[in-house]
Amino acid sequence: MESAADAFLCEIEDFLARERAAPSTFGRAAVGDPNFVRDLREGRAPSLCLVDRARAYMARRRVPSPARSPEPR
Repeated sequence: MESAADAFLCEIEDFLARERAAPSTFGRAAVGDPNFVRDLREGRAPSLCLVDRARAYMARRRVPSPARSPEPR
């Protein structure tokens, strides 16, 4: 069974891949800690405050997918 910390790390890893962001850049921008992702990968259990801050950062950075326009006829 996947822990909440593991699921959270998967969210971050997906975000990093999608945004092509460096882990240290993400950590610094999201929570003020360039070692944040490395520490999570090494088993650090983040506080709920840090989880909320990181998720808020990811939500602000999410680019909405463009609306599909009708196919030309």
